[in-house]
Formats: sequence, C-alpha cells, structure tokens
Amino acid sequence: MIRPARPEDVPTILRLVRDLAEYERAAHEVKASEDDLLRDLFGAEPKVFAHVAEHEGRVVGFALWFLGYSTWLGRHGIYLEDLYVSPETRGQGHGKALLSELARIADERGYGRVEWSVLDWNTPAIGFYESIGARPQDEWTVHRVTGDALTRLARG
Repeated sequence: MIRPARPEDVPTILRLVRDLAEYERAAHEVKASEDDLLRDLFGAEPKVFAHVAEHEGRVVGFALWFLGYSTWLGRHGIYLEDLYVSPETRGQGHGKALLSELARIADERGYGRVEWSVLDWNTPAIGFYESIGARPQDEWTVHRVTGDALTRLARG
C-alpha cells in the first residue's frame, strides 16, 4: 500500500534515509533530524513531500520529493530526492508502486515530468529505472555548491 507520509512515520523515514546513505557510501553526510523532517514535511507551508510503502503494517520504503519547474515545458515537475525500499522487501513492487504514485500525481496535476538522480555505479537501480521507461540524461552534469563554498558565494 502506498500512502502520503504522516508525522508518526518520521522516525522510520529518517532510519530509511540513513540506510540509503549507508548504501550510497555517504552515511557520514546525513545531518537531518526528526525535527527537521517534521518541520519540512508537516510544517505550516511544506515545500517537500513524502509517500511511504507499507507491507504487513509497517513502512518498508519511501519517496521524498518536491516541485521543480521547467522553463522549457512551462510546467512544474516532481523532483524525486530519495527513493528507498528496505533490502528485505525489494522485488515485491514497492519501488515501482511509489514511482507510479508520483507519476499519477504528476499526470493528475498537469506536471511535465518526474525526474531524479542516480549514482553511476548503482547498476541495480539503473536497471530498475530503465525497466519502467526512465532514460538517463547523459548530456547533463549535476553541479552543487555547499559548505564553505556556499558561504563564500553568498558573501560575494
């Protein structure tokens, strides 16, 4: 079953975020807290959203997303920040169901796309994404400013 996340799901979502970061060899980079997720998912004006996959009454996966905008399409789109399903429940359709729900939301609301990034070494995920019709955008490279570089840029 796929449903919107609820405040009581936050501890499990944060655990899954940490599991994902460990899988991606970046556990040391997770700084988020339960309070951060509660504020950003369920505060007065949420700008980020989450759906969860339940199996036998427990949350086994999640999709965390927010709106982007394409000036070329002239439409919003969904940017999927994280998609993760617990290893012991993979292969049961939870990941596809989460992506299908985001596609349904995008289609219903007239959004132009659903997109995300995947690590180039994550061949199981790449194979899964390609099996549902996703195609890599090889000509684009993600750039990021963070930490000290962000502070220096902000201060001119």
